[in-house]
Amino acid sequence: MIYNYTFKPEPPRCTGSLNVRSLRFSRAMVFAIEEINNSTELLPGIKLGYQIYDSCVSVPVAVHIAFQLTNRQDRVFYKGENCSQSGVVVAAVGDSASTPSISISSIVGSFNIPLVSYFATCACLSDKQKFPTFFRTIPSDHYQADALAKLVKHFGWAWIGVVHSDSDYGNNGMASFLEAALREGICVEYIESFFRTDPQSKIQRVADVIRSSTAVVVVAFTAIGEMKVLLEELAWDPPPPRQWIASEAWITDSNLMRFSFCVGAIGVAIQKSVIPGLRDFLLGLSPSEAAASPLLTKFWEEAFNCSLTETFSDKRACDGTADLKTLKSPYTETSQLRITNMVYKAVYAVAHAIQNAVCNKTNGLLRCDKHVRLEPKQVLKELKEVNFSKNGYHVSFDANGDPVAFYELINWQKSESGVIEMVTVGYYDASLPKGQEFRINRNVTWLDGGTQVPVSVCSESCPPGTRKVLQKGKPICCYDCIPCPEGEISNMTDSPDCFPCPREFWPNPKRDACFHKPVEFLSFDEVLSIILAVVSISGAFLAIITAIIFFHHRTTPIVRANNSELSFLLLFSLILCFLCSLTFIGAPSEWSCMLRHTAFGITFVLCISCVLGKTIVVLMAFKATLPGSNAMKWFGPPQQRMTVVALTFIQVLICIIWLVVSPPFPVKNLNTYKEKIILECALGSAVGFWAVLGYIGLLAVFCFVLAVLARKLPDNFNEAKMITFSMLIFCAVWITFIPAYVSSPGKFTVAVEIFAILASSFGLILCIFAPKCFIILFQPEKNTKKYLMNKS
Repeated sequence: MIYNYTFKPEPPRCTGSLNVRSLRFSRAMVFAIEEINNSTELLPGIKLGYQIYDSCVSVPVAVHIAFQLTNRQDRVFYKGENCSQSGVVVAAVGDSASTPSISISSIVGSFNIPLVSYFATCACLSDKQKFPTFFRTIPSDHYQADALAKLVKHFGWAWIGVVHSDSDYGNNGMASFLEAALREGICVEYIESFFRTDPQSKIQRVADVIRSSTAVVVVAFTAIGEMKVLLEELAWDPPPPRQWIASEAWITDSNLMRFSFCVGAIGVAIQKSVIPGLRDFLLGLSPSEAAASPLLTKFWEEAFNCSLTETFSDKRACDGTADLKTLKSPYTETSQLRITNMVYKAVYAVAHAIQNAVCNKTNGLLRCDKHVRLEPKQVLKELKEVNFSKNGYHVSFDANGDPVAFYELINWQKSESGVIEMVTVGYYDASLPKGQEFRINRNVTWLDGGTQVPVSVCSESCPPGTRKVLQKGKPICCYDCIPCPEGEISNMTDSPDCFPCPREFWPNPKRDACFHKPVEFLSFDEVLSIILAVVSISGAFLAIITAIIFFHHRTTPIVRANNSELSFLLLFSLILCFLCSLTFIGAPSEWSCMLRHTAFGITFVLCISCVLGKTIVVLMAFKATLPGSNAMKWFGPPQQRMTVVALTFIQVLICIIWLVVSPPFPVKNLNTYKEKIILECALGSAVGFWAVLGYIGLLAVFCFVLAVLARKLPDNFNEAKMITFSMLIFCAVWITFIPAYVSSPGKFTVAVEIFAILASSFGLILCIFAPKCFIILFQPEKNTKKYLMNKS
């Protein structure tokens, strides 16, 4: 439009059909004002006048009205014949939408005129820097957003879609909701905004997003007009079952209940209330009263399809027989008084502010000065201090001009007759302590009228034993469940991390709990231990039986041929060698650890010392047969005993030093196996252990060398050959033992050591004593001095 400043431009006008709901709000304001004017307790002697404007929820019209308020002209209708200052506007009630309220408040605020809204919920209006004169009787969307987020969280919905009006109400409300949803850990699959006047293609695109989404739950932060347009588009091709979460703007609109796919919708709503006398006032509207107002005239003519004013019209003339009681319209619907009560409270709030400004109590009587010049800033000041109750509903404002937030939770449920009804299933009360604001106290009907809470998640919950790994490029609610790595657990659902068990614990197969690691050692109740113990005891019995045979035939040449005293001492040491292997079986203790290694070291040195003595005796015996030799003089029985004692004493000394400096001790081996504890004997001093083994090896090698030198000496029974074989077996066993011992894990280390002891012991007893016992028992003819002295 081009202005040439020649003609006055036409003021903005309302277009479209009459909003009957808004008309009821204006009639409720009139009812409240008349109730106040007839009251003897509130503003006695003072009558309130009023001007009513229709902004049509249009910003241009709202701006025009704001200037009218400040210029005090262009009234729609006026009632207040006895007002002394009829031209002064001290307060305004409205608007019913956030965007027009922002425009009006920005203008009238410059003149300190307070604006008390009954339906503008945008949280942005709580900013007192921008809107210092704005108040409201309806809660801020800040609380509505928190209530909706808690509602979604309460039912475990972590994956939702969001649609909102492309307006101050929708944009700011959605911003508050998304902030609250983030705090509650809720993820949003899509966010779509639209306005009812947008092209059909855009509305269709939003509907297609809802149809194709994976989110079952849809939060709709929209005004009634946008929701109506969206549901009409969805009705052409109904989406898969969706759980609708509604803002207070549309959850109580009965016209939207005709969309059957919205059954189960749940949302927040302003508390349902009762206003005594309002229904009679609304139904008491007469044709003459309606004819006095253009808005009421339009309502009457549309409601009854007749004409009140024009004689020449396509419609018939209203004959005065029409009865509002027979009319089914939002105007006459008073069973769900919610926003209407906000209008009622707003009028009373202004009235109480005026009373506080112009009235005083004297001797218990309230006296009001009707002649005082009342300024808007006085009402503004008193509005901040307003605190009263009307019909059981409290009215007050906080520092931001907001009331205490209280919402009912409304659920659309289908009755037995098939009619969709609004049922209150809970509440949200911001005045309660944190964590107690939200309550569900009644059964809820879900999408398609079911009773099972729908599931809306991007990813199923990760069970204990797994951890969440976010999917690349997806919201935090979209993740994969990865099993915990070895040695770690998670013991709660949706764990972000796994944590390791303590050192002596290990996860169960599900990896959701830690249990004590099983303690492993070579115990007596194991099959391997039983076999080794049986073999050990059998070897000891074999040595005892051999000793008995030798003792019984001690006077025979084959027993006496090679120092029978050393033979008995060798058999005794072999018995100890076989039995010492038993000390390696069972749970290691401080004493058993010291005993097993020292007993093994000393008994084996005693054994090898005896074998070495016997080898030297063989060598000395044949040297003694040479002419002029007196070798046996220097290595007779006393020297043989001293040799065994001296060689054994050295090992005893090594063992004593080992036990004093750093003895073996029991230890829990946590390193060999991750999943179990090996209870074993630590060496204490590795030098001591290898010194014991080294000394045994040194004697064995020395004995082997001497036996090899004596193996070809002429004799029908050359014992040196048998000693050579026994030492060969002994050295082979212990040379093999070293790598096997080092590489064997856990209890098998002990088993290897026992096996080496038994194998070497059997090698000695079989190689040295078995041939002699065979001759004694089965070839007695060879057990003669003559046979033994014959040379081959």
